[in-house]
Amino acid sequence: MTNFLRTFEFLGLSLWLGSDVFLSFVVAPGAFRILASRDQAGAMVGFALWWMHMIGVVCGIVILLARLVRTRTFASLATPATLCVVLMILLTVVSQHAVSPKMAALRVQMGSIQAVIPDSPLLVEFSKLHRISVSLESGVLLAGVTCIYLMVKELAAGH
Repeated sequence: MTNFLRTFEFLGLSLWLGSDVFLSFVVAPGAFRILASRDQAGAMVGFALWWMHMIGVVCGIVILLARLVRTRTFASLATPATLCVVLMILLTVVSQHAVSPKMAALRVQMGSIQAVIPDSPLLVEFSKLHRISVSLESGVLLAGVTCIYLMVKELAAGH
């Protein structure tokens, strides 16, 4: 049973990180290279980002539940690896519920990002939020890689 639960921990983290890497390095650049307009590419990336966030939160919950059932103690939720997962969930929720809606609202106000003058206050605010979004996703990725390291270290130590 322990190996089964540990498999869910690693699988959840792998799926989450894999989706983050795939969106960041394949889907987003490809959308902006292939689609006819930046507006279409942004809509595609926004759609994929929403799903990636949902998958990430579900994976995070699965990881936490698997650790809790495996260890049978709430103290396991205070380990460094688990705290990395909690951080990943928090960063994802902030991105999904605080940053993404503001970016979507600005996109609607601008009508077309391509048609907006470069020094438009709306575009400046959108660019700022985009940088925040990228920073949050980078934080999720960094915390996830750290979590994998810590989980492997726990496994090697027999915890």
